[in-house]
Amino acid sequence: MHGSGIQIWFFIGVLLLIYGVLILGYGIFEAVIGPLASVELNYLHTPIWWGGLLTALGLLYVVKFRPGRA
Repeated sequence: MHGSGIQIWFFIGVLLLIYGVLILGYGIFEAVIGPLASVELNYLHTPIWWGGLLTALGLLYVVKFRPGRA
């Protein structure tokens, strides 16, 4: 079907953006407050890296595939 509906990539971008913001927020919270659990390699701050990556990728998809774009 060829339609003028909203592409699935827009919704994937929204999900990536939501998950990215949540993970990034937790990573920043954990960096400020301190580690909540004793985990090896905690100094790498992986929630900040992954949250930032997911947020950037989600923003890219949302902007590229936004509805109403000509």
